[in-house]
Amino acid sequence: MAAAVTARAPAHSDPFRMGVIVVLWLLLGLFVLYPLACLLGRAFSDDTGFTLGPIVGALGNPTHLRALRNSLVLATLVGILGTAAGFLFAYTVERTDMSRGAKRLIDLVILLPLISPPFTTSIGFVFSFGPRGLITYHLLGMQNAQVYGWVSTTCAEALTYFPLGFLALRPLIAAIGGDLEEAAFSLGGSRWQVFRTVTLPLTTPGLGNAFLLIFAASLADFATPLILAGNNLPVLPTDAYLQITGMFDLKGGAVLSLLLLVPAGLVFFAQRYLVERRSYVTITGKIGGRAHGAGAAPLARLLLWANCAALTLFILYLYGLLVYASAVVAFGANETLTLDNYRVIFTEGIPAIKDTLIIALIGMPLGGLYGVIVGYLIARSRGIGRHMIEIVSMINYALPGTIVGIAYLIAFNDQPLVLTGTATIIIACYIFRYSPTGIRTTVALLQQIDRSIEEASFSLGASSLRTFRSVTLPLILPAFFAGLGTVFIRAMTAISATIFLVSINWTLITVRILENMTEVALGPAAAFSVFVIVVVLAVTSLLNIALSRMTAPTQRVSVGTAS
Repeated sequence: MAAAVTARAPAHSDPFRMGVIVVLWLLLGLFVLYPLACLLGRAFSDDTGFTLGPIVGALGNPTHLRALRNSLVLATLVGILGTAAGFLFAYTVERTDMSRGAKRLIDLVILLPLISPPFTTSIGFVFSFGPRGLITYHLLGMQNAQVYGWVSTTCAEALTYFPLGFLALRPLIAAIGGDLEEAAFSLGGSRWQVFRTVTLPLTTPGLGNAFLLIFAASLADFATPLILAGNNLPVLPTDAYLQITGMFDLKGGAVLSLLLLVPAGLVFFAQRYLVERRSYVTITGKIGGRAHGAGAAPLARLLLWANCAALTLFILYLYGLLVYASAVVAFGANETLTLDNYRVIFTEGIPAIKDTLIIALIGMPLGGLYGVIVGYLIARSRGIGRHMIEIVSMINYALPGTIVGIAYLIAFNDQPLVLTGTATIIIACYIFRYSPTGIRTTVALLQQIDRSIEEASFSLGASSLRTFRSVTLPLILPAFFAGLGTVFIRAMTAISATIFLVSINWTLITVRILENMTEVALGPAAAFSVFVIVVVLAVTSLLNIALSRMTAPTQRVSVGTAS
């Protein structure tokens, strides 16, 4: 009883925990609320003071309403497809006795869409299904094939973001022991009944998290619609981006993107409502070994393998085109093999490479630690403070990247805190925008860990810091490493927010890629992309090795995927 009281004591009775919460709120206020307030102030004010004219005008514009509807439908479709694909891969890897070599191949391939600049998949679609596409024109002989529209945009975004669902779901499926499944089998349940009534409900937190992450990513993505949507599929992020960069209308672009906050918030609260209504504890601290799940039936196993293999081969095909384009003079025009594209990036592109690596290596540990701390406070705290931390920490992720970048630009370009032109503003942008993956994974893992494990530590006299370091952190190490990997990958590949924050002193590889694409220099752009993929694979492999040596076999899930 004393232990339970100690573990559930209010935060103000624990000085260390209280200090962490105060520092966290200062950081959230500075890098989340303050930029957003500056943005809102700029969007809803004019020479006469406060005004609702811009938002009223946007809501009364049929073009903007159509873009809002398209954004919601697109994000929903991408969220459903991406979550389904993520669950397909996660369940297949963890429940079908797949060989170690096949798992490593999937781990490698599934990372490709995530560790590439967001427009890479779109370029692959154009090369494959465009009017002169490799598949549509050269293989099928189709004339004037149309790649732009709903289907290609939805598929490209789902392919780009489904690894987020895999990242959220695989740790949960791996953490589900086979005890409950075996108990269900012993009661006469069929494999389908066990899957439907035991395995699937236990993954509900992960499914909700996966859909939320993918929905928000799609809602904020402007790169894919910019390339594939065409004129008949306007979406709000693209309209806002073009409003800002094409018409130099910061206020108009900000107002358009702010409309996305409402659906993102509704999905966020719906996911919380569904998850918190039920218990998903599977790690209780009770003595006894944990059995492995029985897995899928032989026929279902073959179907799962076939679907994963088809999607894996398609991803390999798209990225094979990218590698080929980096090794020829001009893809589609002069396909003579050459290394000139790589010579360009290692001479003219060295400043961008150096700056990107410095920023990513600094942001990675800070983002991983931030995600675990925030996730722990959300999962193990009570009261309105917990909900406020959760909501505020998700704001930058839910906001379109262009708005986050503009908000930072407005907030930190003048006194009292001038950060524009420095690496600090880019690192802060990455940490507070891309750490929700680590936060949500930490929360989901802690929902599976019985509080009695930590309460036992408190009852033995351990402080909250020692309990967190010695008991909780080892159990949620997969979430910590997932946060490390996500922040590093996004620091190497993201562009929507930071394109407004680069300067002469600090620039990024993704900005150089976009510049090359706009100049139709596809060779150097492809070479930069290949370089990014190689570096990210090397770093995530090292993180996977470290995680495998620090955790028990049942916890060994990979950074980005799993090892």
